[in-house]
Amino acid sequence: MAIFEPLAAPNHWKPSALAAGPFAGLQGGAVASLLAAEVEAMAGARNWGTAISAAAWFLRPTPMAELRTRLAVVIEGGRISVVDNTLWPVGEDEPCATVRVTLARERAVEVPGFREQAADAIDPSQFPLRSPHAVHGRSWFMDAMEARAGGDAAWFRMRDNVIAGAGPLAGVLGPADWTHGIGRPVQNVVADPNPNLTVQLLRPPRGAWVGIRAEARWRPEAGLGVGSGVLLDVHGEIGRVSMSVILVPFSRSVPA
Repeated sequence: MAIFEPLAAPNHWKPSALAAGPFAGLQGGAVASLLAAEVEAMAGARNWGTAISAAAWFLRPTPMAELRTRLAVVIEGGRISVVDNTLWPVGEDEPCATVRVTLARERAVEVPGFREQAADAIDPSQFPLRSPHAVHGRSWFMDAMEARAGGDAAWFRMRDNVIAGAGPLAGVLGPADWTHGIGRPVQNVVADPNPNLTVQLLRPPRGAWVGIRAEARWRPEAGLGVGSGVLLDVHGEIGRVSMSVILVPFSRSVPA
């Protein structure tokens, strides 16, 4: 099962219940994954190379409704290409989210004296299982993945693709969107949505597991913060993630 299913019209999508966030609307990581997956699919047809980074902006909540996207090539270069993808609810003019993806054609370079450090593979399935629930009590994006925590990292394995044939970057963005929540200084005292998300990949993950060694810093007097982390697979580091954080008091109707 895919988290977003294509509709008859090109670049039109229907989100499943697994795309939902913990409150109203869709999870930002699900939306960013959809937008990046479309760019990665186009990259294969246009020979743009590997998606090495994505910067997402969540402009307003994305509703559980039929959605449309529009891709725009910013630059199509010999080595680097940059593509934007923006999302709207069908029938509305104000966008909900946009993602800018950078792609590069890989070329081997010899670097004298450089030695890549080898690491022993780990098995995240041996770590304790985590099953957080959304406050609305219904299915949500976390139900689309297996989550475990062990050592100094949180680990995620997607059970469902964001779309059929989604690429490596799209598969990382969903887990990466949890970074600021994993590293909270304190838990369950305020909501802390992230209005943006940036991921850079050193290499695509090998295997299904994506790990995050996360940290977060809050400045309550301004109601702001940042989240960041090292992205991992079972063999070692694959990239970095960062986001801004907005601190929002819980509504009295929402349990903390």
